[in-house]
Amino acid sequence: MERGLIIKSTGSRYRVLFGENNIADCTIKGKLRVREMKNTNPVAVGDNVFFELDTGRTTGVIAEVLDRKNYIIRKASNLSKQSQVIAANVDQLFLMVTVILPETPVEFIDRFLVTAEAYSIPAKLVFNKTDLYGHEEMEKMGFLISLYSKIGYECFSISIIRNENTEGLKVSMKDKINLLSGNSGVGKTTLLNLFNPSLNLKTAEISDYHKQGKHITTYPEMHPMPFGGYIIDTPGIRGFGVFDMDRKEIYHFFPEIFKKSKECRFYNCLHLEEPGCAVRTAVTNEEIHPLRYRSYLNIMEDDNRKYR
Repeated sequence: MERGLIIKSTGSRYRVLFGENNIADCTIKGKLRVREMKNTNPVAVGDNVFFELDTGRTTGVIAEVLDRKNYIIRKASNLSKQSQVIAANVDQLFLMVTVILPETPVEFIDRFLVTAEAYSIPAKLVFNKTDLYGHEEMEKMGFLISLYSKIGYECFSISIIRNENTEGLKVSMKDKINLLSGNSGVGKTTLLNLFNPSLNLKTAEISDYHKQGKHITTYPEMHPMPFGGYIIDTPGIRGFGVFDMDRKEIYHFFPEIFKKSKECRFYNCLHLEEPGCAVRTAVTNEEIHPLRYRSYLNIMEDDNRKYR
């Protein structure tokens, strides 16, 4: 039995790194599949596994997934009662954001950050394509950076095309397992090619009609970086459905709302219509930004999500 690290998942086959940079393409045992039926993918990129290596030492069968220190999931797009494990055993998450071409919605950012908070994984925001921004776009980016920095999220503003301000991002990622996510077309794959040119990953132009990116990364994959550590590239996602959260605890994952909630009249206040709600007062006074509160309400009112 060999021990290895899952570096790519295609849904039915898994690429496993083991020994001295050896690679094996593996499937999973049927009993492992049954045991984790609530997930669409019982094995995820970043998982440490035990597997049985075949005679040729290039293929094998995964027998056991070792305990995860953490993982991040989202609701499966086609099965509302199931979840998709995006990655496991990550040190930090980076959400790549663009103000235009395509525009990343604030609610998308907030759903990503809420999920990161729920699984206790540090999250950071990377604003890309500053080379395309005029005065209006720079103002909007500045507003968003100010909004999220005040809450406590570290933000980077970069131009990958011009290789501007990318050094600080590289330092932040050094020697860590980093998950990189974002809408299609924001520049995730281009960043990987910049940081590790030997990868030579395929990219595509933004669609002129929809102003959205085309899906090039099909499956999550972990790539080594020359400066140390790994970046997990994920398929571009246009929606981020939160999953498996207790409705009464969702406000815990908005740091500024959770902090203010301690001043509410009732300990079990959901910050909707309860009297003496300090959170709603803070929104009125713009101590809590109305956009963030709107994201909170949208998650609370998500009819597709089933609460425990």
